[in-house]
Amino acid sequence: MDGRDLVRSVKAVGSAGVAQGLRTVRAAWRRRRTDADGLPPRGAERARVPGPVQAVEPGPGGGVVRFSRSELRITVAVNGAVFWGWDGAAPEPSYALAGRCPEPDPRAVLEPDKDGGWRVVAERVTVAVSRHGAIEVLTPGGVRLRRDLPPRWWEPAGGGSARWMQRSEVAADARFFGLGGRASGPRLRDGTYRLWNTDPGRSFGPGDDPLYLTMPVQVVVADAATHLVFHDASWDGTVVLREGQEGAGSGHDRNGTSELRMDGGPLRCWVMVGTPARVLLAWASLTGAAALPPAWALGHHHARWGFGSEQEVRRIVSGYLERDLPLDAVHLDIDHYDAHQVFTVDPERFPKLPQLAEDLRRDGIRLVSIVDPAVKADPGNAVFDSGTAENAFVRDAAGRLVRGVVWAGESVHPDFTDARVRQWWGRLYAERLAQGFAGFWHDMNEPTSFTAFGESTLPRSARHFLEGRGGDQREAHNVYALCMARAGYEGLRDLAPQERPFVFSRSGWAGLQRYGGAWSGDVATGWPGLRASLSLVMGLGLCGVPYSGPDVGGFDGSPSPELYLRWFQLGAYLPLFRTHSSLRAGRREPWQFGTDVLEHARAALVERRRLLPYFVTLAHLARRTGAPYVRPLWWAAPEDRALRDCEDAFLLGDLLLVAPVLGPGTDRRTVRLPRGHWYDTATEQVHEGPGQVLVDAPLARVPVFARAGAVLPVRGADGGLELEVWAPARGRTGGGMVVRDAGDGWDEPEIERYVARWEGRQVVVEREGEDGLSKPPHPVRIRGLGTS
Repeated sequence: MDGRDLVRSVKAVGSAGVAQGLRTVRAAWRRRRTDADGLPPRGAERARVPGPVQAVEPGPGGGVVRFSRSELRITVAVNGAVFWGWDGAAPEPSYALAGRCPEPDPRAVLEPDKDGGWRVVAERVTVAVSRHGAIEVLTPGGVRLRRDLPPRWWEPAGGGSARWMQRSEVAADARFFGLGGRASGPRLRDGTYRLWNTDPGRSFGPGDDPLYLTMPVQVVVADAATHLVFHDASWDGTVVLREGQEGAGSGHDRNGTSELRMDGGPLRCWVMVGTPARVLLAWASLTGAAALPPAWALGHHHARWGFGSEQEVRRIVSGYLERDLPLDAVHLDIDHYDAHQVFTVDPERFPKLPQLAEDLRRDGIRLVSIVDPAVKADPGNAVFDSGTAENAFVRDAAGRLVRGVVWAGESVHPDFTDARVRQWWGRLYAERLAQGFAGFWHDMNEPTSFTAFGESTLPRSARHFLEGRGGDQREAHNVYALCMARAGYEGLRDLAPQERPFVFSRSGWAGLQRYGGAWSGDVATGWPGLRASLSLVMGLGLCGVPYSGPDVGGFDGSPSPELYLRWFQLGAYLPLFRTHSSLRAGRREPWQFGTDVLEHARAALVERRRLLPYFVTLAHLARRTGAPYVRPLWWAAPEDRALRDCEDAFLLGDLLLVAPVLGPGTDRRTVRLPRGHWYDTATEQVHEGPGQVLVDAPLARVPVFARAGAVLPVRGADGGLELEVWAPARGRTGGGMVVRDAGDGWDEPEIERYVARWEGRQVVVEREGEDGLSKPPHPVRIRGLGTS
């Protein structure tokens, strides 16, 4: 760094004060020096490809294909997923998998194929391996979905981890989705996407990449089938995507391409093929069932960086109660800490926090605490002293504590890749529970360490335990937040075994859903930020994290009343519905934006509470099937190309279609409908899909459609469960499911299934049971009779 860099760095952090600026500059120098000492120079490299086939060893579910310069292990699991790994890579150990790898499918065998290649034929997929190492994934009917060209490695001449590249081809009509939380999605267009969890250091919008939560998980949708591919390596990498193009007339098709480059780690992957529902079910069976949020977590949350005091929290809550606005949780940001130190409370501003939590709970409101991983490096700080005694903190190659700079100042970070450290950290949540907190949001866990220049994270040479294997930050960085979520979730299960933990995280990796959900970070205030909010939630859902949501209103700045309201209306239909803003931003309480906005926001809150039984049902379905709450319109019809390209509407479960308003000055909008009959829930007018319709979208609401025949569980006027039934099309039947949660504990819920059908001139709704059909035990309200 030269003098000009130093001047720019100090100016960049000047708003945080000169002392903080100097700390970040020192941290940057220290980080560079640590990496210079701890990382071996790359030096000369040798390129390698697999070479020709030499031998084959069949085995359970597949076998091993040996090439002259590598070997390929391929296995079909009993859940239909296919694994392959190069250079002897096996499915385990893996941070993504939930427990042990599934057993191989004994029916799948490795057999000779044409031109000297080999293949494995399974029930749902055929995998063909050429004599030079190309791998093709085909449908049972022989249609090619993906072709991986022979991989290439670059190995340091002096030894060490090899870089590698995998080029792939997909069908010309295919579309890419996934890769974690991407602001430019949900459909991933041509471009380069980095796989490195990153705090951008500012609010973000479409086009910003990478962000807090990246995953090497691609969902590829084509006419022939949908497939998910997961490259199980947590190192820094990039994916370059290019959509294909179908030839017109006698022209040739141009295949879509994906090029994955990884700086290290094993070259191994999993592939799942089928319908979107089947693919996500197989993915969940590999990476684990989604944690069930408690019912209150499916309501409305309010947060602000800068509540300032217990009195301010009470004032804001009173504002909600006095205006009859439903509120289920209040989140306290870092300003409630004592000098920003984790697991502490400022005794002056929050002198009676347990009493505040108890008072809020009496009004049905839970208190949620932020938890950062950074621990102030200060002897006398109880958490630092405890962690030092446990040898819990990340060290460098020379055994020295790695020190960074976070909100509390010079800080150290626990090594969550060590089970012993996770257990120590999990016990610390006892202090939070004693303060009355019912839930927790993990922040700054990429992990972030402020530096004046370069990457705002720990040195890449920082050493990690990695479950006893040993390694450094290059491998541990992307799984750091996942391991922190595990520490919190498992610690809470031990400390409060009678309650389901509520944990959600800013960062994470494949498998995060096992421990909770995700918050879509500090999205920028503005209409592009609103659009990015939907993209992030849909993308995370397709990667297996069904519970997520943005900062409603944007994290920074002051949204216009119209923007705030449209964001609020979108949030009311997303799994995590949370208003949140920064210390420097305008307020996010609904009454701050005028009488009209307040009334329209109240309507959105009331509708969210009315739909709570449906959200509870969707949460249980996500746990059992892997299906996200928020689904792209192509979910049930991936062969419909028009739906694949639709990014401004979504399905909420199977029964509702939500078309938010994502631009200013809009009071009407077009909505693309999937096949079937759909009712506008405001007018009860019926529309037939597939196709587009033009509907009203006044400021008071956004367009929402119910599928004909839907049996929707809702909250009735008396607070009890009610069945809202939308009349089926004549000659058709409908149905729905109700999962009645027994509370926020671990008791198995009651599952009710219903059918709706025409009987003469009436719609009849009946419950399915072991003894046949019976009358529903809940009130039933039929809608759409006048237009069906």
